[in-house]
Amino acid sequence: MFTGIITDVGRIVAVETGGDMRARIATGYDTGTIDIGASIASDGVCLTVVDLGPDWYEVDISAETLSKTNLGGWAAGKRVNLERALKVGDELGGHIVSGHVDGVAEVVSVTDEGDSTRVRFRAPEALAKFIAPKGSVALNGTSLTVNEVEGNVFGVNLIAHTKEVTTWGGVAAGDAVNLEIDTLARYVARLAEVSGT
Repeated sequence: MFTGIITDVGRIVAVETGGDMRARIATGYDTGTIDIGASIASDGVCLTVVDLGPDWYEVDISAETLSKTNLGGWAAGKRVNLERALKVGDELGGHIVSGHVDGVAEVVSVTDEGDSTRVRFRAPEALAKFIAPKGSVALNGTSLTVNEVEGNVFGVNLIAHTKEVTTWGGVAAGDAVNLEIDTLARYVARLAEVSGT
């Protein structure tokens, strides 16, 4: 489990493909405190650490994950949002995030508004019903509040701090972004569907 509060921005060092994919990610985390088998959300995708070095870790990414996320576009030099898994007693500053990406949203527009930036996204049709104004979404692993929804297009506002400590400072129209809808929204919608309301 994660919170969507990004704690490091890593960099893809190397990618090996062949059905599945292996990626080496450079990190500012103290890798001496990371165990093989640990989960680290990388651009919002919960990935398992399979190898470690002094300032990097490696993950294996299945073909299934590649088909459902934007990780197939990873290449050396790409910056990625990182978050280590929650521990008992950690502050829950964002919202509950599983790291199980539901789909890929497309950035429709990026507009500066004072020191903040308004970003609008087009969600896959099947996921749009789970996105509501003032609800939460995880985008590339970042917990964000939805400002407005119009059909399958929704907007969020990025404050200067978020743009500085994540990869969001470089967002552009046309970008493909990992989208995880709020777990609570998913269960509320399922309950309504089952009860026929």
